[in-house]
Amino acid sequence: MKKLLSLFALAFTLSATALNALAEEVKQSYNNLTVNANLVMAEGKGFGDDFVLLTHGTTTHNGRETYSSIQKLLAEQGISSLAPNLSLNVNDRHGEVDCALPQTHHHEDAIKEIGFWLNWLKSKGAEQVTLMGHSRGGNQTAWFSVEHDEPAIKKVVLIAPQTWSMEAEQKDYAKKYDVALQPLLDKAEKLVKAGKGDTMLNNVNFIYCKDTSASASAFVSYYQNEPRMDTPTLLKKAVKPTLVIMGSADTVVADLPAKMENVQNDLVKTHTVEDADHFFLDLFGEELVENAAAFIQE
Repeated sequence: MKKLLSLFALAFTLSATALNALAEEVKQSYNNLTVNANLVMAEGKGFGDDFVLLTHGTTTHNGRETYSSIQKLLAEQGISSLAPNLSLNVNDRHGEVDCALPQTHHHEDAIKEIGFWLNWLKSKGAEQVTLMGHSRGGNQTAWFSVEHDEPAIKKVVLIAPQTWSMEAEQKDYAKKYDVALQPLLDKAEKLVKAGKGDTMLNNVNFIYCKDTSASASAFVSYYQNEPRMDTPTLLKKAVKPTLVIMGSADTVVADLPAKMENVQNDLVKTHTVEDADHFFLDLFGEELVENAAAFIQE
């Protein structure tokens, strides 16, 4: 028994070592910034095989356990992946958002960066790319897929994608920061309309950053009344086969299952991972990837 356990441990170590050898960081120049992404190649696979372009959630990064686990599990299923760090207008950004920096990024910036990394994959010979995104990254992924019907996009997988309504946004902002959102949004929208979108709003609460500085245009981008911020609304116009994966214990997008019932589009299907929360860790991540892989490879 002891010998068997030792052999198992050795096999696990060799497997992990092989996987690490196939992972590398890719750096490119984009909009006068260095941007980076984590590339994991499945054993024996090339860019011409099934590939996933994975976009992380709000102001986080590709090293979060949710995303590193997804890339590892996808590789075990024979699917390579590329997981960028969205720049957020920061050079060679790694780790969580730095709230001490001026916040000048926009929700829509990620949609452009998804396009940039998709073009990079195409330049390497990728022809069967599945766009995958989690949380806000799921919304940005859906937004890109609906408005850019590229032949290289094979399918779309959205993991607990963002839902949105102006009423809910205002309630959440007031609850989180004990400040009314609308006066701040009115001020920012007035500055943008006057061509002063670069004006910084100081000592403002912005997404997950308390008492930071944010440009007027950035504030408008994340808080304006924009129906496309609601992923189920976008999916009514989905043009690619799309799988939405939800967690039954997800309190972040608790209204997602109900909203998905109103999406009447034959290209869109759903899967619920029982008892999973918003981040699909451990065994929940395994079920997530098993279903995503089956969808991608069918």
